Amino acid sequence: MLLACDIGNTNITLGVFQGEHLQATWRVATDPRHQPDEYVALLSSLLPLKDVSASDITQATLCSVVPTLTHIFEELCRSYFRVDPLVVTTGVKTGVKIFYDNPRDVGADRIADAAAAFHLYGGPVIIVDFGTATVFDAISQEGDYLGGAIVPGINIAADALYMNTSQLRRVELVKPDTAIGKSTVHSLQSGLVMGYISLVEGMVTRFREELGGQCPVIATGGLAELIAQDDTLFNHINPDLTLVGLRLIYEMNKS
Repeated sequence: MLLACDIGNTNITLGVFQGEHLQATWRVATDPRHQPDEYVALLSSLLPLKDVSASDITQATLCSVVPTLTHIFEELCRSYFRVDPLVVTTGVKTGVKIFYDNPRDVGADRIADAAAAFHLYGGPVIIVDFGTATVFDAISQEGDYLGGAIVPGINIAADALYMNTSQLRRVELVKPDTAIGKSTVHSLQSGLVMGYISLVEGMVTRFREELGGQCPVIATGGLAELIAQDDTLFNHINPDLTLVGLRLIYEMNKS
């Protein structure tokens, strides 16, 4: 089995593949203070919940936007699973040409998303990754990474309102029935959720214009289903897109 790890700023997403089949996934909170032994203890309790044991893991790959955890997970893979992980970084074959002023500035998770989206849906394609930040990526007809846009994630926006105002509170992030709020909670939910949907719709429209017309839009990330609910903007919702991309990149490099 192949263990794929996507280490993000807020969550660490893990998946186990049997061949091309994603057999199980887990999502845990990111904590750079944890040491390898602490993550070993966590994984030891999580894997059996989905009938996976450490001995089943014979391969591993990871991407990370948290440098301190990159080395910790490399050590974890070597000490706990007895495998040398493929870390998606500069010099690794990805199948994606990067048309960015400085290709090193593009996060490895965005490259994994691009590889998976082009493989699954063809090109051109737009990816919207709802995580700590919301990231828009544009992929060409040939599968090249053209660039994108980054905005604060919806949780960051909600926290900013709570932390920087005296009378606004934290609210559950759910889509209200109407845009015109009849209470402070309703108004916050409208602004945060419906306002965010409008932001995404506007950015996708601009991306499509620059890409030359209609193309599929893929939603991924931990908050994808919240924003995509009852909305026709997205052609596909794939919360496992990065994990699939990691598997594809691993296959390109394993020989």
